[in-house]
Amino acid sequence: MNSVSAPAATTPAPPSVGSEGFVVWIEGLPGAGKTTLSNAVAQRLARTPGGAEVLDGQQVREAFFPELGYSRRDRETHARRVSQLARILSRHGVRVLVAMITPYETSRQAARAACGARFVEVWLSCPIDVCEKREPRGLYRQGHAGSLAHLTGLDDPFEEPLNPDLTLDTARISADAATDRVLAHLIAHHFVDAIPP
Repeated sequence: MNSVSAPAATTPAPPSVGSEGFVVWIEGLPGAGKTTLSNAVAQRLARTPGGAEVLDGQQVREAFFPELGYSRRDRETHARRVSQLARILSRHGVRVLVAMITPYETSRQAARAACGARFVEVWLSCPIDVCEKREPRGLYRQGHAGSLAHLTGLDDPFEEPLNPDLTLDTARISADAATDRVLAHLIAHHFVDAIPP
């Protein structure tokens, strides 16, 4: 009687660094460059397997939560919903870039707690006078004219982040340099492998 050997046990190969999801939360005043930076980082990550997904706070608000206003309570509700969406995506292997003002420290800490260890908080510390010149929708002009209330930086506060993982003054460095800084942080902390230039 011929004996049949059992197949050799195999150990699954560990996933590559880039196959795991994470959240990069980019915050700052209107006009600081959050959307520009998140899109630039996403474009670079698109050169690697898996790419990335951008969650722009204003676009998410308009598409899914138009009932929310700009009171502190509504802003915190919006941040909580976006952080939960980012958490779900990242747990399914998606690399998420959130571009959102996030003016309150409580909201930032709640996002970090929701998303877990694979979370990077990036503060764009651009001065408000530079933001006013850059902001493309004329929000500051409307705020100064009194036609727009609850504008962060004018009549609504932006609390300085206490412990961001990266602080980038986008008045002093270019969008390309800021992108490189974010990617270098992700590589150094083993969130992604080396990224083609």
